[in-house]
Amino acid sequence: MMKDNLEEKQIILFDGVCNLCNNAIQLIIKHDKKDVFRFASLQSEIGQKLTQERGIDTEKVDSIILIEPGISYDVKSTAALKIAKKMNGFYPILGLFLGLPEGFRNLVYDFIAKNRYKWFGKKNACMIPTPEIQAKFLD
Repeated sequence: MMKDNLEEKQIILFDGVCNLCNNAIQLIIKHDKKDVFRFASLQSEIGQKLTQERGIDTEKVDSIILIEPGISYDVKSTAALKIAKKMNGFYPILGLFLGLPEGFRNLVYDFIAKNRYKWFGKKNACMIPTPEIQAKFLD
């Protein structure tokens, strides 16, 4: 299951049945040239274990969580923007939005998250990664 030292990786927990979330994970994998991230769905056993260990209520945070093992975790817009900062291409510039008040950022984030199934659809099950990217998944 865990193929490398997770202390050196950041873990992204995501909604495995959300089309928007799955597309975002595919984009992150494509632009994670430094191999910073590992992934697990919130619905998975490891996803549930990681959220429970940190006391994260997945009824309130049900779309994206970024965990830096042994350091901290971030949710919602802060997680998304910190992920963008670690990607290659133009995505790191999105980190500038971290300068905006978190409450404002999360209003926008929550609006998108609340409507994500309606706008982007929902899968019946979590995505099955291709063999090439399977090593990046913890579940």
